[in-house]
Amino acid sequence: MLPQPATAPENHPSDPAAQNSLTVDLATHLPHWEEVYRDLHAHPELAFEERRTAAVVASELARVQGWEVTEQVGGTGVVAVLRNGDGPAVWLRADMDALPVREETGLAHASQRAGLMHACGHDVHVAALLGTCRQLAAHPDAWRGTVVALFQPAEEVGRGAQAMLDDGVLDRFPRPSVVLGQHVGPLPAGLVISRPGIVMAAADSIRVTLHGAGAHASTPHLAVDPIVMAAAVVLRLQTLSARLAPLSPSPLLTIGALHSGTVPNVIPHTAQLLCSLRTFDEQTRESTLDDLRRIVHAEAQAQGASREPDIDLYDSFPPTVNDADATEFLLRAITADGTRAHVLTAPLAGSEDFGRFGVAAGCPSVMYHFGGADPAGFDADAIAALGRGALPRGTVMNHSPHYAPSDRHAVAAGIRHLLAAAGAWLG
Repeated sequence: MLPQPATAPENHPSDPAAQNSLTVDLATHLPHWEEVYRDLHAHPELAFEERRTAAVVASELARVQGWEVTEQVGGTGVVAVLRNGDGPAVWLRADMDALPVREETGLAHASQRAGLMHACGHDVHVAALLGTCRQLAAHPDAWRGTVVALFQPAEEVGRGAQAMLDDGVLDRFPRPSVVLGQHVGPLPAGLVISRPGIVMAAADSIRVTLHGAGAHASTPHLAVDPIVMAAAVVLRLQTLSARLAPLSPSPLLTIGALHSGTVPNVIPHTAQLLCSLRTFDEQTRESTLDDLRRIVHAEAQAQGASREPDIDLYDSFPPTVNDADATEFLLRAITADGTRAHVLTAPLAGSEDFGRFGVAAGCPSVMYHFGGADPAGFDADAIAALGRGALPRGTVMNHSPHYAPSDRHAVAAGIRHLLAAAGAWLG
């Protein structure tokens, strides 16, 4: 059972009837938003290249009376404002970018762009926020205040939110009383998960370049083999978790790529590792980075590297921190609308740049995750595993070439959750 806050946040009436009235005619319009999702899924675009996606967003909003639409915010971002009398300003955010992943879902609406895929569900986020915009405009009697819809670029590289902030989003548009964001995941539709405090990890991408000395494969004694050096570094980095002081949760370090060489009979000059580090506090982040640097430099020295390795951090994400009172209030509103909610006991290891908006604005923000899969695909054992906070074995996760939320379930769920959440503040 969800904890009950002593009082609701100021100016945030929670009236389920008012929230539900926003969905009165939603079923009539769902087929359109499901088609928008399928279209976006078929036409993925990478970070800061979301021009077609932004054009679809602007075109759809132009069909809905009342929204003031501004394009090219933070590059390819779109911001829309709907004013409806006195009340709080609620920001609703959806990210738009896709991933450099080759789709293998076999869907009729699979990606038409080779090597690109909406493997993280951002297409669902966009379609759901557009559907929410339509419902809010169609039912002005059910709410009061101002809604700002943010269609954000470049979440996957951790730079889109900051790009919008650098472009003056806080000064150009009504400042938020609260910022709300949602993310689809491989859960059954009708389930929402979140927690107060840190809900998602900080993340750093790390590029390690090791410098050897190339030679012919027949004369390895004349070379300093960077592939052997890289292999040793990878294995040594795996020992980091074993030597960490007991932490809950522990940092995660993943080697996502190792690039070196082109043909079998040439020992190359360099090898490059691409690493992902996920941490939950700054002290652990710094100590883990120090350990990584020490291991890389020591291995390079031990193998006689031709020069010191290069270690570069890029695409960093801050931790996503939910305001405690706002999170309790949001989950109460969503459950009042008939949705099951699970309060996480520990943060998720995934990362987001969503939290930058609330921090910059100095206001509460809440990120929650919702199910986008057909509930019929979850048996009793799977539901029991979810209750323990574990995903069933074989679950296809976000970023997989096989991941695709259900068009018939994810979009409807996303719209309903956003309406319940926003309606709780605007009711």
